[in-house]
This record gives sequence, C-alpha cells and structure tokens, in this order.
Amino acid sequence: MLHAASAPAFCATYPRNLHCPRYIINPSVKAKFSVRCSVPQTNNEAKVEFTPWLIVGLGNPGTKYHGTRHNVGFEIIDSVSRAEGIRMNTIQSKALIGIGSIGEVPVLLAKPQTYINFSGESVGPLAAYYRVPLRHILVVYDEMSLPNGVLRLQQKGGHGHHNGLKDVIGHLESSREFPRLAIGIGNPPGTMDVKAFLLQKFSSEERKQIDDSLEQGVEAVRTLVLNGFNHHVTRFNTTQKYKYHKV
Repeated sequence: MLHAASAPAFCATYPRNLHCPRYIINPSVKAKFSVRCSVPQTNNEAKVEFTPWLIVGLGNPGTKYHGTRHNVGFEIIDSVSRAEGIRMNTIQSKALIGIGSIGEVPVLLAKPQTYINFSGESVGPLAAYYRVPLRHILVVYDEMSLPNGVLRLQQKGGHGHHNGLKDVIGHLESSREFPRLAIGIGNPPGTMDVKAFLLQKFSSEERKQIDDSLEQGVEAVRTLVLNGFNHHVTRFNTTQKYKYHKV
C-alpha cells in the first residue's frame, strides 16, 4: 500500500549559523521537518548525529519501461531498498520514496515518477523539505559514455547531455556540486536512434552484466554513505574502469 507523506518520522539538526542554499530555504516549500539519526550516549562518549542522505535513482515510471536501459537508476534504488530493508511505500513530491538507514546513517530513497526528463521536480522539493545539503544528494543514472555494467562514482560534475540529470541541476540552483553514481549502458550500435536505444531492454549477456553491477552499486552506495569520498571510492572507480579488461 502506498501512502502520501505528511510528516517524516525523523529529522536533522543544523547549526544556526549554517549557510543554506536557496533551494533549502525556498518559502514555497514547507520545510518544517528534516532528518535526524542519533546514537545514544554511552559512558563518557558524546552523542553523535548523522547528516542524512537523499539517494535518487532516475528512470521512467510504469511497467512499460521496466528493465530498459534508461531505468537502471530505478534498479539501483530497488536493490538498495531490498538490501537495507527500506520499504518504498510513500508518495511525496511526485516521487516514490522510502525512509530508513544504512548502518546508523539516515537515508531517503527516491524514484521520481515525473518521467526522467523532469526528475528535478522531485529532487529539488525533497532536498528542501528534508533539508539535505548538496554534498549528500546522490543521483544514480544511466551513462552511455561508459561500457555496459561499468560504474563510476563522482563528487560532482556536469550533466553530460543526460536530460534527467540536467533537470536535477536546474532544480538545485544550477549547482553541479552533488555526488552521482553513473551506470554504464554503452553506446547505440551503428546508426540506431539514441531514444530507441535508451528505451530498449538489455540482451541476455548485457542483462547479466547489469545484474552484477547492481550488486556492486549497492556496495558502492553503502561505502559512500558510511565513509564518504575516500580511498575506497578511488579504488572502486579504478576497479570498475578495468573490470572487463583481460590480462
């Protein structure tokens, strides 16, 4: 059963002198709630509070597009949802969302239902409502410049002619300073139309590569949320870059 969100179950605190981007303090967005996850104080240790993550997969809604190249962003979100036991059962800001945690870190998973080219209509309002800083908005999308099944994590970047990513940037004050996880789908063969290629399902061999990459993508998301961008991410990108190279 799906539910319409009225108030999130947990919230985040920020110092009073923290500068918030305009997309967060937009008066048209009622941001009464945000996300908090606290670890109880033990012995003489101070209580720790974690900044939440908004993890968004780009794709098109409806069974017609299920399993197509353009929907691998949705597939990563589904995989994270299953792995972490986060139920995707709420509709908010034109997106199907699930609220939970990875380890002790609170996360909000989202699959915009706006069609991929208008994904920012969900991402902007969700980031504002839950007061998620740019550095903790992870966008997962399909990337034709990468071989099929190859993943890449980046702290920031452009849209690379991906209309969904371009719309997200537009709804975040044109900022490109947010992380993204790209999933390679390869290039159209020969003179095949790009749109037809994106809305095509994978071959059996390609599907196996994608299924393997989904598992690796879940681990990449978990590592990023728990540890941030560190040497593990650099190692992950290097491993992905050469994983199909035979020695």
